[in-house]
Amino acid sequence: MTAWLITSIFIIILSIVIYIEYKNKKKIRLKDQKDTKETTPPSTPSPEKEIKPTEEKKQTKLLEEKPDEDTLEEKFIPKVEETKPVELPEVKEVKPVELPKVEEAEPIHLPEANYPSFDHSRLIDMGLSEEDAKEFVRELILQIQTQLPLIKEALDISDFHRMEELIHSIKGSATNLGTGGISDLIVDYDTYLKTGTELAIVEAYFEHLNHYYEKLKEQYS
Repeated sequence: MTAWLITSIFIIILSIVIYIEYKNKKKIRLKDQKDTKETTPPSTPSPEKEIKPTEEKKQTKLLEEKPDEDTLEEKFIPKVEETKPVELPEVKEVKPVELPKVEEAEPIHLPEANYPSFDHSRLIDMGLSEEDAKEFVRELILQIQTQLPLIKEALDISDFHRMEELIHSIKGSATNLGTGGISDLIVDYDTYLKTGTELAIVEAYFEHLNHYYEKLKEQYS
């Protein structure tokens, strides 16, 4: 117990001594700082560098020698010479070209072929019986039936001369046996083929030939 008490007292005394030394050192430090401030003169700003006369002359010379903008333009920008306007040649008035008038083609009139029914009374007048007259007409029907494909072949190649030969070969038989119908048609067909040149008209006659051929077969069937 006594040892513990002695140790505590020693620690307390040591702490007091340390604290007193610290306070003394602090006072001395503050005093030194105060003395230093009083002895040191206030700092003065560093004087600006004096411009030497030679440098001042150089700056003045540079300013005097600085070229004007007009001088720069004259020196570096080339002058553009004014170009004279181009004189275009006078354009003469062109007269319109008169094209030849194209004559309008005359319309083609196709044959209507409005014929009456075929009549074999001519054969009766010649002294043939009704039955014999009809038999002759039936032979005409067979003849026309044979010629129709040949006429169509000539028509396909526009061979007017060949068509006229074939039509003319049955024309005599048809007109000798009777009138009207296919007989009258064959006469007109043959007449046109002698001088005609329009293919459309020839084709129309061929269509009528087929039509009256069928009517003749019905009439004498």
